[in-house]
Amino acid sequence: MPQHTDAPTALKVALLGGGTVGSQTARILTEDADILRDRVGADLELTGIAVRDTGATRDWQADPALYTTDAEALVDGADVVIELMGGIEPARTLILRALAAGTSVVTGNKALLAQHGEELYAAAAATGAQLSFEAAVAGAIPILRPLRDSLGGDRVTRVMGIANGTTNFILDRMDSEGADFDDALAEAQRLGYAEADPTADVEGHDAAAKAAILATIAFGAPYTLDQVAVAGITAITAEDNAAAAEAGYVIKLLAIAERGRAADGAEGAVLRVHPTLLPREHPLASVRGAFNAVFVEADNAGELMFYGPGAGGAPTASAVMGDVVSIAQRIVRGGPARLRTPVTALPALDPAEAHTSFMVVLRAADQPGVLRRVAGVFEEHGVSIETLRQVPSEREDAPGASLRLITHRARQRDLDATVGALAALDVVHEVASVLRVEGN
Repeated sequence: MPQHTDAPTALKVALLGGGTVGSQTARILTEDADILRDRVGADLELTGIAVRDTGATRDWQADPALYTTDAEALVDGADVVIELMGGIEPARTLILRALAAGTSVVTGNKALLAQHGEELYAAAAATGAQLSFEAAVAGAIPILRPLRDSLGGDRVTRVMGIANGTTNFILDRMDSEGADFDDALAEAQRLGYAEADPTADVEGHDAAAKAAILATIAFGAPYTLDQVAVAGITAITAEDNAAAAEAGYVIKLLAIAERGRAADGAEGAVLRVHPTLLPREHPLASVRGAFNAVFVEADNAGELMFYGPGAGGAPTASAVMGDVVSIAQRIVRGGPARLRTPVTALPALDPAEAHTSFMVVLRAADQPGVLRRVAGVFEEHGVSIETLRQVPSEREDAPGASLRLITHRARQRDLDATVGALAALDVVHEVASVLRVEGN
């Protein structure tokens, strides 16, 4: 599209947040100014950086005169606002202020989008402003634009991703080196992959926010964090990894958004985050260390995978700047905002309606008739067993046998009832773990 006759020669860019990603975004705007001008057709002028402390030490130091504590003034004078503050407030209020004025916004704030996305989408649509958030899900990995644009003529049926580098690093160490959870977490913290308080990562909350965003773009309906079923990785043990490896699987924390059907046949979306067994030959199983990947299934395109660094200042800033350039080109060349506001009525289903396979590990008495009674419980609840292996228990405090079962695909609700009935059997000492299986 050619540049229109009254196109601006410069666009004012306000940056909210001067942390790791904010600093790298400021660096790109400054050091790559000539490249950006050539791509946009106008200068991208960084007018200020809103921070809490103007004198703090930063990853990359911009001109000291750019730092300010007056975020509202920056927003009011901007052509494009970049929000990298994190948290809910004041980020939400500042974004709404910009959108109400018709100013387009780029954000990497996954928590805000997962909790207040519908409000923000509506605010953008009301004024024709653009709200872009490629950096909110998988760092440098381009996934939202492909879902929205490249697959806009297709029907996405499932998005399944390793969306948290901290947990992938921990699980990778547990799998490849036999480390226990605490040791793997300590290593992740030492290397800077995990925060001092890793709760949001290891309990699955970070990945859950990303699952809600992925579902919103993939299925065209607004989803929120409270619609995602979440389980973290803190309960994963060396025995779980051994059982998975023996059966040819690897454990990954997956964020999953998929189409499904309720008991009455109505179509909806199931959103879930949990440790999952993947066959070692599955593309996601090969994602190691702190890297991220998103695996997409669509009716016509088939299976696609997007892979790369999911965090870090420079990689995430790259995704931020991709959105900034796209918005700036639209302003300079003319044209409507490219945000497709979610409008489709595809309700979130109860996660208990999800269908998948499961690995169930039991500790049971080592005596005749146990296998028959255990199998009978599965049959009673309509859950079919695909494989069953009995091995001696390695725990001195839990004598007997360890039973490792993998089921055919079953409804989560039926598996939950099965587990409850198994726990009540007098020959079952403990239901040690229940893990979902995907990718078969």
